[in-house]
Amino acid sequence: MAWRRDLIVLGLLASCACSSGSNPAPLSPDHLNLIFVVSEDLAFQAPGEIDPNTSNLTNQGLQRSLHLGTYLQQEVLAANNVTGIYALAPMTHLQTAQRYPDMVPLETIQQFALLNHITLSSDLVGGTPYTGQNSPIYASYAPGSVPDGVVVPAQYCPTCVGLDFADQGGDNEALVTGILSANVPGYYVFSAPWETISALLTDINRLGGYGLPIPKTYEGPDQIYALSIAPTGPVALVTYDAHLDAASSYPALPSPLVSRPCTPPTPSTITVRGGVDGAVVPATANSNETLYIVRHAEAHPQGYWSDNEYVGAGQWRALDLPSALRGKMTPDQVWSADPATFTVGTVSDSGEHYWSTLAPALTVEPYAIANGLPLNLASSLDLTSPSLPRDTSDFFFTGGAFSNHTVLLGWMYVQTTQLITALLASYFPNGGAPAAPVWSATDYDSIWIVTLDASGNLSLDFSECEGIDSSSLPATPPRF
Repeated sequence: MAWRRDLIVLGLLASCACSSGSNPAPLSPDHLNLIFVVSEDLAFQAPGEIDPNTSNLTNQGLQRSLHLGTYLQQEVLAANNVTGIYALAPMTHLQTAQRYPDMVPLETIQQFALLNHITLSSDLVGGTPYTGQNSPIYASYAPGSVPDGVVVPAQYCPTCVGLDFADQGGDNEALVTGILSANVPGYYVFSAPWETISALLTDINRLGGYGLPIPKTYEGPDQIYALSIAPTGPVALVTYDAHLDAASSYPALPSPLVSRPCTPPTPSTITVRGGVDGAVVPATANSNETLYIVRHAEAHPQGYWSDNEYVGAGQWRALDLPSALRGKMTPDQVWSADPATFTVGTVSDSGEHYWSTLAPALTVEPYAIANGLPLNLASSLDLTSPSLPRDTSDFFFTGGAFSNHTVLLGWMYVQTTQLITALLASYFPNGGAPAAPVWSATDYDSIWIVTLDASGNLSLDFSECEGIDSSSLPATPPRF
């Protein structure tokens, strides 16, 4: 219980509340700063910012999150780089009768994350460091916090744990007190609904014996709370009010994107019909389904560089996706991987190389928001499992759940090729399946279309694209 003694020692120091009148000065980089951003949910929100049918942000809510990122970076951190960002694991907070995951904490803090940077290796052996335009967001599960219906990971990622709405076993307090025990100055940002932030502030105040006037009621999404701990001296509760005026329209990019023509792979189409060339339609195959697969936005600015989050350039693509896909599809569902799952990336200065898998979901989230759709997460799939290709094929193309639906899926490029290969193999139990094309590592633009007709016959079209030129995207995210 060494961490508790540290908290008590800090609590014996003089404490103050530093929020009155105008906003206080930015936090000092020499202090250990715990910064709490209150995301919106169905219970606590500004009017018109959460869609009651999807529990997702509205256009207005997305506008606020983009402007909040700039405010947080400039007025709270004084343009200093963040030390760590921790967000609610979406599947720990299910809302509406349909039990949709809470993606709002991640979307609320995403723009801010992209205004920061991190240096990782850009090769597979831990060398060739490169500084990319983002900061990873930690949103994975702590041991014992995996919700029902979510695949339990074969191992946990202690360096990428996020927040848990249920706070099972006090894992949120354990996360924060671990940071306090390490006692490394910097900026540690937490994004979660008021229920989680309020409980966490209250528990830290109680455990530390700080005696700070922790807010008791929800005061809106513009409030940012910080516990600022100096090397010696007071522990301060600092409150900022961003005073944001969010427009109700979908955000407009500061400048238009450069378009590009599609460059289909070979083959550009594949057709499989039961009884032809040895093909057999699986007995449980879906019918009348169309699934559009897009890759996550730009995430590898050099070589293999990866923290499983897209970089600044990718924010341009993600925010433009509703426009880029207009007229090309009309999905009634949007799906992606669970951001709380984690996979390997490249190595940071501190040796971290496992990261929460954020990029696919955050790429298609703006499309879901703009079109009033919920974002569903394929949380029963283990992204690290050798059987992932077949499991993903079975999940999306068998069992009838997606029959008579049109689906947009945000996925990963290597795993997409593997998924299509597994799907084709399922139609050729005796071998002889046609080969799927390979999705290029530099291609963020393609759209692969899978269609199952009324009899389960399969058509694949690899010729479509979003039409956005990757090479012309700015390295830094759009500013709002």
